[in-house]
Amino acid sequence: MNITLPRCLAATLWVLALLPALNAQDWAKARLEKSPRHLEWVKVRQGDRTVNSFIAFPEVKEKAPAVVVIHEIFGLTDWVRGVADQLAEAGFIAIAPDLLSGMAPGGGGTPELGAGDAVRKVISTLPPDQITADLKAVAAHVAGLPACSGVVTVGGFCWGGAQTFRFATNDRQIKAAFVFYGTGPEMPADLARIECPVYGFYGSNDARVNATIPVSTDLMKRAGKTYLPVTYEGAGHGFMRSSEAPDASEPNRKAREEAWQRWREILKKL
Repeated sequence: MNITLPRCLAATLWVLALLPALNAQDWAKARLEKSPRHLEWVKVRQGDRTVNSFIAFPEVKEKAPAVVVIHEIFGLTDWVRGVADQLAEAGFIAIAPDLLSGMAPGGGGTPELGAGDAVRKVISTLPPDQITADLKAVAAHVAGLPACSGVVTVGGFCWGGAQTFRFATNDRQIKAAFVFYGTGPEMPADLARIECPVYGFYGSNDARVNATIPVSTDLMKRAGKTYLPVTYEGAGHGFMRSSEAPDASEPNRKAREEAWQRWREILKKL
């Protein structure tokens, strides 16, 4: 079938016009705007850096445990902030730092970088020591809040899942690490420093990441550490996010429900 150049151009422009809406995750933003919980932005100081962080507070009587939420390779999106709000809905304080803070032209972060390749390009250049220092500062900040019980855990997705596993090797104060489809460290000496249990959440249709699970299992076993991975049948990479979109597949929706249930149950026992 022959398609004229004007028609091709029109189709391309239509797709490009849709991209901002897709990147905005309007469905996630709409959920946040309806939240009855207290949500706020804070600036966490770390040396000469300022880490912009989003906090969601639960509506509870007693002091609550906290979760540091590490974003995907796409930066601190509306969906990640929505995860923080859902954790607060479940009874936990959640803080989601923008680890791209100060990395955009003019000193901005994720919003100023935009989306897609611009964010991925910058996030791949973040110094590991800077990431660790930022996360330690954020964890210390949330642990010191009057509403926090002092129990701090960490959970992350994709790139953030790998950073969660790595952070567990660098902070002995966290009580649990929740790795969502992220790869683990490969140096035995790093794993030997882990003091908390590591819980893994993976989609069966994610061969790239899943190929690393046996390696992490073996290394953690040799180090005498607790690593408990669960793989959800039919789910793909990023299922926690994609399952909330209007066009989510049933396997991803089911995986998300089961993963959330597991996550909540573990957190409540800490």
